[in-house]
Amino acid sequence: MMLIDMPLAEMKTYLGSSPLPKDFDRYWAESLAELDATPPELELTPAKFQSPNAECFDLWFTGTGGARVYAKLLRPAKASGKHPAVVQFHGYSANSGDWSDKLNFVSAGFTVAALDVRGQGGLSQDMTPIKGTTLRGHIIRGVDDPDPKKLLFRNIYLDTVRLTRLVMAMDDVDETRVGAMGGSQGGGLTLACAGLVPELNRACAVFPFLSDYRRVWNMDLAKAAYEELQYYFRQFDPTHAREEEFFERLGYIDVQNLAPRIRCQILMVTGLMDTVCPPSTQFAAYNKITSRKEHVFYPDFGHEWLPGNGDLIFQYMLEMLQ
Repeated sequence: MMLIDMPLAEMKTYLGSSPLPKDFDRYWAESLAELDATPPELELTPAKFQSPNAECFDLWFTGTGGARVYAKLLRPAKASGKHPAVVQFHGYSANSGDWSDKLNFVSAGFTVAALDVRGQGGLSQDMTPIKGTTLRGHIIRGVDDPDPKKLLFRNIYLDTVRLTRLVMAMDDVDETRVGAMGGSQGGGLTLACAGLVPELNRACAVFPFLSDYRRVWNMDLAKAAYEELQYYFRQFDPTHAREEEFFERLGYIDVQNLAPRIRCQILMVTGLMDTVCPPSTQFAAYNKITSRKEHVFYPDFGHEWLPGNGDLIFQYMLEMLQ
């Protein structure tokens, strides 16, 4: 296998190169407290799309900063008793997807909630007022604001928490059998959600984004989904005078720093030829997880469709039916 990253043996012990802010735990404790103090203002209305085996709803809630956040909610028609649920997170710039691609889980007896990330391809609002650039992406949105709580991904991570908790609180959902899943940005959000909602039963993160930003930079892979890192330095810090400050600020929203907080079981899937989210950045998060975990490799695949991966995840979540 051709190497595009460090050797696999080294990646299996790699713990990341991006910094951990000294007040990281306090930052997230205060952020969760802010979320708790924000009334959710849940709104659930029947969707235009319906299916014989599913009840489909447009779900809206209020997140931090007063943003109204949207998700698709589907639950089994004529379900009796409490059942498991999965919360789904999408890739960077996309949206929650079609209703019909969630019916496999509904048919198996799951409630499904799929988030539209703020300000991306769906319906959720981006209401974060910040000082600094808003042109080149969501990782750097708020990085120059005096208040690190203005980082957009901080608020997006809190949206995953709110949606997951709302699902757990539903009368027909067994709160002990809720899983989270997603790929790329969705994989990063899955890890963030698992780190901030320790009650999750399980999570599956496929080639997670949003991990070990400095490693991405040092590999000269600040392109594609990470191109905003290069944009920031070229436009706002061309001599890298504030490089340490920049990466420390991003440390608040680096999922490898949230990984040690994960308590649920984890399935991670990595393509070892991934040049969008380099494998070592994914290992940086995986290696810090101390709960029950499994890592599946696709040696010849990159950031792309992975044969059999959808079936693998489906079977992994089906274990909650037992």
